[in-house]
Amino acid sequence: MGTTLRALRALFLLAGFYVLALAVLCALTGAALAAWAWAPTGGAVTATVLAVLVGLPILRGVCTLGTGDDGKHGLAVTEAGQPELWHAVRSLAERTGTRAPDRLLLTEEVNAAVHERTRLLGLLPGRRSLYLGVPLLIGLSEPQLHSVIAHELGHYGNADTRLAGITLRGRDSVLRTVAGFQAPGRTRSDRRKPGQGGGRTSAAEAGAERRGSTGAVAVRAVRAGLGRIAGPLLYGVVARPFQAYARFYLRATQSVGRQQELAADRVAARVAGRDATASALREIAVLDVVHDVYVGRYVGLGARAGLLPPHGEVVGGVRQLLDDPELRADLAELRGEPPSGDPTPYDSHPPVAERVRLIEALPDDGPDTSPARPALALLRDVERVLVEVEGTVLTPEALVMERTDWPDLTHRAVHTLTEADAQPLRRAMAAFGITPGSAAEDLAALLDAVDAGRLWWVARHLPKSPEAARASGRAAREFLRPDLEEGVRNLAELALVETAGARWEPSWVAGPRLRLPGERDVEDELAAAVRAAVADDPDTGPLRGLLAG
Repeated sequence: MGTTLRALRALFLLAGFYVLALAVLCALTGAALAAWAWAPTGGAVTATVLAVLVGLPILRGVCTLGTGDDGKHGLAVTEAGQPELWHAVRSLAERTGTRAPDRLLLTEEVNAAVHERTRLLGLLPGRRSLYLGVPLLIGLSEPQLHSVIAHELGHYGNADTRLAGITLRGRDSVLRTVAGFQAPGRTRSDRRKPGQGGGRTSAAEAGAERRGSTGAVAVRAVRAGLGRIAGPLLYGVVARPFQAYARFYLRATQSVGRQQELAADRVAARVAGRDATASALREIAVLDVVHDVYVGRYVGLGARAGLLPPHGEVVGGVRQLLDDPELRADLAELRGEPPSGDPTPYDSHPPVAERVRLIEALPDDGPDTSPARPALALLRDVERVLVEVEGTVLTPEALVMERTDWPDLTHRAVHTLTEADAQPLRRAMAAFGITPGSAAEDLAALLDAVDAGRLWWVARHLPKSPEAARASGRAAREFLRPDLEEGVRNLAELALVETAGARWEPSWVAGPRLRLPGERDVEDELAAAVRAAVADDPDTGPLRGLLAG
């Protein structure tokens, strides 16, 4: 499909949404006027209120304009500051046959993207931006990074970015309207399991409340009104055409998006080489998994305890995982089997496995003669850049957190979280009558209670779910056993830290591990001892022996 046809299609889809919105608004207005003409009483007032409440989500979707930007943030690097990287980008743009970007920004994501701030709904070109994720520079070779950049520049050549303004404007409007018809009181967070949180207001509403604004109250009042008054009309009649159009719009635009991705892959293979392009896709799939593990297991762990790794490590510390020799076999397996996913008509990208297969089916273009040095070599003063990128990612509150090295961060963070996780059991013990003390004293008192046959008298004071509260006998014990076992383990870990000098140490493969002095790993031994202590026929000997030893 050519650029002109795609532009017409995007305009047609956007116009279709406005036509649908106008038709529904006219129908609502007509119904309200008819009610006043036929029965200018309480019924007419009710019809008008219904029309207003139902029309609000539609007006929000139609009238709310975007910022005109892509909403992404990153560290802008100049050609004077990073000449090698800019030279690579300009050279690839020339080989791709398109104008080079005007801005180059480094981000913390395992991703690359392009954006063009066009005018007249994409009919006139504008300022171009290229975003490169630092994890790509860390994990890819230079030829692989060239293929990633060529892929993104290929979107410029295909006019994908110029038409994105029309497509995204329509998509945002449709989805915003559909979201406005969601049933109040039944948000996703309200359907979470116990312990997963829920019932929270949005960030905007919370901020409004803190500032003394009436905006949050008004929003919830409108939603409550929609639920009580206009519920059947919303979900039975009005919402359905917008939901149907949203599905149609996404299927139409996302199918074009998938074709654009495959076309950009062919551009990358032509410019940077078939093998470099295929291997880059395989490597990015690996980086995505490793980065998620790194941020969630280590950076997130420290942040929850008010700690962060040394400056630059929030973004650059993923190197620790990539360089770990114990991970090499697992990473090689991931490279060999790129994710195939479960494709749907609403996906914006084809599955990675399909993209790799299509690229590797292209004719062999000969060996890659580009230097196979790490892509990070394109950056000058790498450590300074990592620190500066970090500054664009972290909130002001995070930027002032205490910095410490990985061993200290791991121990202190896990210790803080373990103390918090042990509190429900310690409160239950206090309610039973055990005087609070140190972790070692609390654990010794608990084990004495176990030996006296009082374990489940303590456990009955633990927080219970509604199902557990209704249960009795053996069923009640089974409901409480997981929380009881977890609490005893937390208390035992704290006792080992107090009395035996145990510490949690970082293990990039398995996560933080509790070790005694002399590098003795006690995780498995401790787990078995705790299970024995809370069994139906409890045995506190293994746990007492571990603590004594």
